Parts: sequence; structure tokens; C-alpha cells
Amino acid sequence: MPDFRFHDLRHEAISRFFEKGLSVPEVALISDHGDIRMLMRYTHLRAETVAARL
Repeated sequence: MPDFRFHDLRHEAISRFFEKGLSVPEVALISDHGDIRMLMRYTHLRAETVAARL
């Protein structure tokens, strides 16, 4: 995987924590984000997961 970076795992983990139902303060604590705007930049939710929760 030539384009893979360790940093990509952070994006993936944060997105999956939200999909599991963790709150913003919980994910911020785990990821050590003090700025909520930066935390949201790291979040990439799957549309099908969000739709399933509706």
C-alpha cells in the first residue's frame, strides 16, 4: 500500500468511534483533540451507517 500513512488510521478510528455511538466529548478524550473543529475534520462517516441509525 504505497499511499498508506500511519496517520490515516487516526481518521479511520475516529470515524468508527462515532459510528459506534460514542459522544463528541468521549471521542475527543480518546483522540486528544482539544478543538472540536479539528476533530470534525478527522471524522468521515459512512452514509450507510448513518442511514441505518435513522
